[in-house]
Amino acid sequence: MGYSGDGAIRGKDVTFSTEQKLRPELGRDERLLWAGVPGQGLRFRSSDWLMVPFSLMWGGFAFFWEFSVTAIGKAPLFMKLWGIPFVLMGLYIIVGRFFVDSLRRAHADYGVTDQRVIIVDGLFGRRVKSLALEGVADMSLSERPDGSGTITFGSGTGPSSWPGGSSWPGMRNRQPPSFEMIPGVRQVYSLIREAQQSNRGRRVA
Repeated sequence: MGYSGDGAIRGKDVTFSTEQKLRPELGRDERLLWAGVPGQGLRFRSSDWLMVPFSLMWGGFAFFWEFSVTAIGKAPLFMKLWGIPFVLMGLYIIVGRFFVDSLRRAHADYGVTDQRVIIVDGLFGRRVKSLALEGVADMSLSERPDGSGTITFGSGTGPSSWPGGSSWPGMRNRQPPSFEMIPGVRQVYSLIREAQQSNRGRRVA
């Protein structure tokens, strides 16, 4: 990690444009402490150890069904059409979800200020999620051997917390906000904790 011109810590491979995207979200007296982006490109998640076998089973059955009813010349049209949505879903969970996930991360920017945690993302528009530091009580850290990892703010419940839950359309918005696959994740985690303690100290004073 390096430092920007105003003293904010800049995550690895973060350009000046990332900080510029976060600037409009800052208050007059708010100071940016860190700016970063999630890991880019196609990534294999730990949940994929379960999702890949499941997706192959789903896709294999859907492809076999569609091939069988299509090969039978006298099969009703309804049976031929019935399998198409399942085939499309199979293609998505086998291959498509990796590209959608990569594209989503390419449009995400993260920031930590002396007051908030900020997440800016959105494929078809700008979506901003901010969490006051004093309101972040449940924060978990997941770190990989290379020092990268994910910080999750809150806990997931229900189907969205199942392995691979973010791979299903519509499930992503039901998951707790997080800094995904960021380098130097432990340093960022410590930075947030220190900012929280500083805020508590100012309130007590």
